Amino acid sequence: MAVLVPGYKEDGVIVEVANLALQQDYPSDLYDVVIIADSFQKETLATLKMLPIKLIEVSFDKSTKSKALNKAMAQLDADYDIAVVLDADNVMATDFLKKINAVFEEDFIAVQGHRTAKNVNNSWAILDAISEEINNNIFRKGHRVLGLSSAIIGSGMAFRYQYFKSLMATVTAIGGFDKEIELKMLKEGRKIVYLDDAVVYDEKIQKSEVFGNQRRRWLSAQFHYFRKDILSAIKHLFLKGNVDYFDKAIQFVQPPRILLLGAVKVFTIAFVLINYFLENDTMYSKYWIILAVACILSFIFSVPRSFYNLKTLGALASLPKGMFMMLLSLLKIKGANKTFIHTQHTSSSEDIKPK
Repeated sequence: MAVLVPGYKEDGVIVEVANLALQQDYPSDLYDVVIIADSFQKETLATLKMLPIKLIEVSFDKSTKSKALNKAMAQLDADYDIAVVLDADNVMATDFLKKINAVFEEDFIAVQGHRTAKNVNNSWAILDAISEEINNNIFRKGHRVLGLSSAIIGSGMAFRYQYFKSLMATVTAIGGFDKEIELKMLKEGRKIVYLDDAVVYDEKIQKSEVFGNQRRRWLSAQFHYFRKDILSAIKHLFLKGNVDYFDKAIQFVQPPRILLLGAVKVFTIAFVLINYFLENDTMYSKYWIILAVACILSFIFSVPRSFYNLKTLGALASLPKGMFMMLLSLLKIKGANKTFIHTQHTSSSEDIKPK
């Protein structure tokens, strides 16, 4: 296996992440940790060179994750079977590679692991962590139950190495490269599986401005690929019965969960009041109430029990601000997918809670 870890100015976390990646319960001669260093400090590079890893230094006029991965794979000469892709802040559970290896004994081409929160140290981190788990349960675990492909996230994922290398060579995305390769795989009729027990810890955002910038980048990429692929997805649905590809294209036009929840509640209240004052048939109001209840319950069922505590209750006080920031992000998404927006990471392994 090649564990590919691209990082841009991630001096604060990368050395610890590299050391932890070397502590897998998996034969050390059967995997390489490959740190792809973009704009790292000299002191960081010197420390990394002392570790038993492969260090590949890269530099671009406009940095992107896809460029870093392609540059690294062009330089690697080992004949790997599997490519594992992490973010520079990701920490694998010690049995992660063992579980990834086991699933590739089957005839799968791509696997998404269970990315979960490394830190829940403030309200924004808690809300971000809950959002991730809702997506895990609906768009990954839930989709697999229905026989559809799991969504991929951009890290904590693994692929057949040669397939991934050839697929990445076709990527043109600046932001949202994972969405581009996901659409390409689904269009080909490939299945992406999900490993709920293969855990990767991921740092959650801790500031409201980072929350807004991150969501703006995600939203821009989603709408870009919706416009790009929706007609092709409809064609493949009717001519080839490709439900996976169509389902993914439709997902991209859905509003973020936090904004969806707020919008449904606001519209429900508004239409119930309008129907009351206009003396419309009460059935119209009942439809809106049923929709709101169904939406709320879908979120409640998707949130792990571990989040039902007083800290989460306190974090909910930030929900209105989060909804407002998501709305602002929605209004500012133009061109965001054409610009590299970097999220700085700072959390250490001490923040990790055992699953």
